[in-house]
Amino acid sequence: MISTNEKLSSSKLMELEDKHGAHNYHPLPVVLAKGEGVYVWDVEGKRYFDFLSAYSAVNQGHCHPAIVDAMIDQAKTLTLTSRAFYNDVLGVYEKFVTDYFGFDKVLPMNTGAEAVETAIKLCRKWAYEKRGISENAAKIIVCEGNFHGRTTTIVSFSSDSDAKNNFGPFTPGFVTIPYNDVVALEEALKQENIAGFLVEPIQGEAGVYTPNADFLAKAKALCNQYNALFIADEVQTGIARTGSLLAVCGNCTCENKCEKQATYNQPDILILGKALSGGVYPVSAVLANNEIMNVIKPGQHGSTFGGNPIAGAVAIAALNVVNDENLIQNARRLGEIFRSEMQRIIDQTDLVVKVRGKGLLNAIIVNDTPDSETAWNLCVQLKENGLLAKPTHGNIIRFAPPLVMTEEQLMECVAIIEKTILEFQK
Repeated sequence: MISTNEKLSSSKLMELEDKHGAHNYHPLPVVLAKGEGVYVWDVEGKRYFDFLSAYSAVNQGHCHPAIVDAMIDQAKTLTLTSRAFYNDVLGVYEKFVTDYFGFDKVLPMNTGAEAVETAIKLCRKWAYEKRGISENAAKIIVCEGNFHGRTTTIVSFSSDSDAKNNFGPFTPGFVTIPYNDVVALEEALKQENIAGFLVEPIQGEAGVYTPNADFLAKAKALCNQYNALFIADEVQTGIARTGSLLAVCGNCTCENKCEKQATYNQPDILILGKALSGGVYPVSAVLANNEIMNVIKPGQHGSTFGGNPIAGAVAIAALNVVNDENLIQNARRLGEIFRSEMQRIIDQTDLVVKVRGKGLLNAIIVNDTPDSETAWNLCVQLKENGLLAKPTHGNIIRFAPPLVMTEEQLMECVAIIEKTILEFQK
């Protein structure tokens, strides 16, 4: 019998996962035991810069004391009631989060995939009850290269063969178009029974695929024109990651809470998760105005844990940190520095051909085929040099550090990346 308090080596811990856990992930060979701010430590005590931020769940940094304290304090008094009863945190949180993002109502859930499923159900129900589309006929437009989660319905419209193969039969009702293609979007919207358009403002899993500057504004305008809901999946891109409160804000320069500037392409349905809790607890949310949200009635959707007191307390604390520590502005400023530094490195090597991104959500494209191991091996070498990142789509490396990073820390990381790339041998 192994005690959870027993000190085990990294190799032993990886062996345990390999033997007793499902092989549904391919982690980098590092076993983490501690996190604080922009740093994580492995079980042997080596320190690393975290340049993935749990896929942007820890925008506020690892184990942020204000968020952790909020979780602990609430856990000492009331953790869960289910939604069979009211609790003294949920209403306060609901007012806070709807004011924060500028919507009438929120439907609280736990994970990003749950929130996406919620948005799909909400869009369909609105289409039948408000638009008058015939029941079971509503269709939602999605984009090639999307990543919205891995539930059965969501993978039904995935173009990733690993996510999709041998998981059918699939859920119908989706129309796929190329990402960042306004012409294709309008042609799809002209079809009968189109209820909405579900889109990531930046496609993170696809390799931080950043669309044209006017794509989201034009998409929003077209949805308005054809009376379809504009649904923004900001699970990864939202909450300061891209240098705006939301990535859908375009070139918005709001200084914390949403000020609804003219450039704000407000979604009809907004999907949030990950950094909504600062990474300490599963919290997600779907926000919409009354005309849409009021189609949901008691018994038609919910979750035992959705809207629990810990989640509400944690989310309030997490969003307050974004304001109090100016994380929007920091991400915006450091992102510009980072992309400039990456371009400087790219100009010195043939190994990397491009950098792209916004704020502190960025990626470099490795000069090799997607089925090569070059990007993976680069990430292994980055790990050896003290920085953790992960490839996506084979030859792309995503860089997304916690937004509490300082410029001095960022430049330390740039030095590690430069050293690794310039010394790397295929």
